[in-house]
Amino acid sequence: MADPVARGLLYVVATPIGNLEDITHRAVRILREATLIACEDTRQTRKLLDHYNISKPVLSYHEHNEAERAAEIVSRLEGGETIALVSDAGMPGISDPGYRVIKLAIDRGLTVVPVPGASAMMAALVGSGLPTDAFEFRGFLPARSGQRRTALEALRAAKHPVVYYEAPHRISETLEDIVATLGAARLLVIARELTKIHEEFLRGTAGDLSDVAATRTLKGEITLVIAPTTETATAASNTTLADRVQEIAAAQKIDEKDALKILARETGVSKSEIYREVQRSKAVQRRKKKKQTPGSS
Repeated sequence: MADPVARGLLYVVATPIGNLEDITHRAVRILREATLIACEDTRQTRKLLDHYNISKPVLSYHEHNEAERAAEIVSRLEGGETIALVSDAGMPGISDPGYRVIKLAIDRGLTVVPVPGASAMMAALVGSGLPTDAFEFRGFLPARSGQRRTALEALRAAKHPVVYYEAPHRISETLEDIVATLGAARLLVIARELTKIHEEFLRGTAGDLSDVAATRTLKGEITLVIAPTTETATAASNTTLADRVQEIAAAQKIDEKDALKILARETGVSKSEIYREVQRSKAVQRRKKKKQTPGSS
């Protein structure tokens, strides 16, 4: 049964993530009947409204004016207006502005009604070919490499796929960081330009996809799905780079320098980074040995 558009309600409306046809009949009806449409970018939303011949006033609501706009929107709701909240694409509040006004409306005792629809996260996940019985969504990775690697380190033993959104200008560096932290063999899926003309799924190992990103520009909106680890990968992640260098050197009867080269090809981690890790490990071992020596302070 179709819900009547009531006065004083906040509708949180999912909009297309690319293809303008990916919107529900219910969402179009609510956009037509709402008093006001609060949107992230008025120009972007106008394209959608014009496509469906919807003529309604719009109000900008984005990350830079959330605090003041949230108060204004809730005030208008309390005055009896019906407002539809949309983002540029997908569901408001999912790595997009929306949380503040939703939370404030609930705190004021107003009714919030979600109107579901297209989602880049779900589209990427089901199109990835990875298991979907359980998964985790973590929004955007940090922009800085050091913080990004710290976040990725937490996925070494992940038991289910983890989904991230990523900016196209950072995807190459992100893939390099994945190789460095999770290994070149970790399976990934890059979903690009979902539902648009140039939609593309790139599936493969972190090493292979890092090579792809190094040779071609990956444009458009990107959703990254990182596969769960395998028992083999978990065991490998518990072996430090320094330990692995020694294993290779012993197994192949070669010196440390040649073992570094082999491990760099095996993992995709740079030789200089592996060398630094080896030196750190040696320093730790020296300190431990010194403490164990009788008479040492």
